[in-house]
Amino acid sequence: MVPPKLDRAQIAALIPHDGAMCLLDQVVDWQPEVIHCLATSHRAADNPMRLDGRLGVASGIEYAAQAMAVHGALRARRETAAKKGYLTRVQQISFHVDALDACAEPLAIEARLLMGNAQIVRYAFSVSAGGRLLLDGQATVMLEAGLPD
Repeated sequence: MVPPKLDRAQIAALIPHDGAMCLLDQVVDWQPEVIHCLATSHRAADNPMRLDGRLGVASGIEYAAQAMAVHGALRARRETAAKKGYLTRVQQISFHVDALDACAEPLAIEARLLMGNAQIVRYAFSVSAGGRLLLDGQATVMLEAGLPD
């Protein structure tokens, strides 16, 4: 069975980001170990991640983090109750361009679950546009259940 696509409103209902800070437009496909999303907000003049009128490539980490959050929420629907997550570490980051807003094509975001348990998950992620890799890396997310009281 192919999971249904999700639009921006459905994505915003799953993550703690709303308004302009919800950066993703669509979940194209997802499976228990991977999610593929699209975004066009990198071209928006009112993108809240812009600094001095520019959207630097490091902002792509937030796009990937939101894809991870959506993936976690979708997986939780199948398994258990959703848990808040906090990005605690990014590593092996490679930037292949200077800015995201220079890309005319939609951003394609992939987040692939590498490992996880009730307390922590690790993803490999990539952001590309028009078949060109813009950035990639790995991120670790501490889940609320794993945080000390």
